[in-house]
Amino acid sequence: MTYLSDDSPWVFLVLTCVLGGGAAFLAGRGLARVWKPFWRVFFYMALLAAAVRFFHYALFDGTLTSLYYYLVTYAILVVAALFGFRAMRTTQMVTQYRWLYERTSPLTWRDRA
Repeated sequence: MTYLSDDSPWVFLVLTCVLGGGAAFLAGRGLARVWKPFWRVFFYMALLAAAVRFFHYALFDGTLTSLYYYLVTYAILVVAALFGFRAMRTTQMVTQYRWLYERTSPLTWRDRA
């Protein structure tokens, strides 16, 4: 195992978690910003996971058609996108409807008392 092969943990962390996760986070925020429905995150992350797997294949001679690696990548990207979606939706709700809601955490809000 070398440092720049597809089975290297560094390649996985940088390509899937940092680059792919960052893109997924921003995609989730973008979907929430334009008030798109929640379920669209799952569709767009399927496309992004295919692109990330292609980068693994093209740059590091990884396995392109491995269902296991695709599902792991998909799961990581969905988590990052849902985090971005929820963070943006919370910001929208507490800024646009500040007389109705107050922020309770970066991902939640509640009715104003």
